[in-house]
Amino acid sequence: MAAPLTPQQGGSSSSVWGRAEQQDFRSRVRGALVGAALGDALGAPLAGLSLEEVRAAHGPQGLTDLAPAYGRRGAVTAATQQALFTVDGLIRAQVRRDTGAWHPPTDVHRAYLRWAATQRDWGPDERRKEDGWLAREEWLYSRRGASRDCLLGLGNDVMGTLDKPKNPSAAGPAAAARSGPFGLLVGWEPQLVFQLAAECAVQTHGAPAAYLSAGAYAVLVHGLARGESLDGAVQRALVLLAARPGHQPVTDALKHALGAVRQGMPSAPRVDELVGDGLAEGALAVAVYCALVGEDIRHGLCLAVNHGGPSETAGALCGGLLGALHGETALPPGWVTELEGRPTVLELADDFAMEMTQGPALHSPVASSPGWLARYPRA
Repeated sequence: MAAPLTPQQGGSSSSVWGRAEQQDFRSRVRGALVGAALGDALGAPLAGLSLEEVRAAHGPQGLTDLAPAYGRRGAVTAATQQALFTVDGLIRAQVRRDTGAWHPPTDVHRAYLRWAATQRDWGPDERRKEDGWLAREEWLYSRRGASRDCLLGLGNDVMGTLDKPKNPSAAGPAAAARSGPFGLLVGWEPQLVFQLAAECAVQTHGAPAAYLSAGAYAVLVHGLARGESLDGAVQRALVLLAARPGHQPVTDALKHALGAVRQGMPSAPRVDELVGDGLAEGALAVAVYCALVGEDIRHGLCLAVNHGGPSETAGALCGGLLGALHGETALPPGWVTELEGRPTVLELADDFAMEMTQGPALHSPVASSPGWLARYPRA
């Protein structure tokens, strides 16, 4: 990886990244976003099923390949939709900074409101040029099991904050599932990545375990995107969690996941036990455990979705970790070819990587690429 960028630069470097560093970074960004989408798509057919029902439908080994959901194989859920808008919001934050405005939670919130519009509208409104290109992708205008907390939290323009979170009792995993892109801000310090993910999580999920799970997950992706080991990233997340009120459920879940690694061969009942009630910390524990014990990405993702909890969310979380760790070329090619929205995911990933490594060449307070501003308006 390139030398870490300073937080003051906000992830955009005035120094030149070498070609190898840029290519490695882009591969990890693509890996994280496509990997999360694959895990989401793999788990989508299992949503709402118990482990017994999964085995009754797919045999004693459970689901081992993509299966139809929402009318096709490889269909993604709201977890992927929202993660894409997280990326869109982060790029827009960088572009809007040229105006002197710098508050990424606000830009991400605006992006989430654009996602919420896709759940209400029949299709893109071509007249709204300020929406940018992602909001004009017609395939995103599909309702894909978005949680009630996400829809309520984004039901008006008021932004939740850590002091006044939306849905204070919401403890589900949806906010964590959209938080992987924060970890791709490799030029930020881990504590700032954690803080940003938490501030954006409370826009829909106000329970401490939910927004701290989102922060911890972003830190895990951050460590992997910078070339660290998953175990080392977990240890850093535990340190950052310890300073936060209400951290104990998340800390306990991560430690439980690490302890389970030493308890013999991985199995679906062990994963089912880790997921618990299917709240944010349980889904995070499953993702970490399966990423650590999986023989390869396919095996890890299959482990992550075959249980009685939120299979699509746990799969997305695990896929984001494995993709950031190994890069895009390690992802199962047969699954990648069937992934819904793959061109959009790759295009957005490449735009993010280009913004983070070559942002000053794309826009500045004095001169900017018209094409880039059309894609990511400052409005």
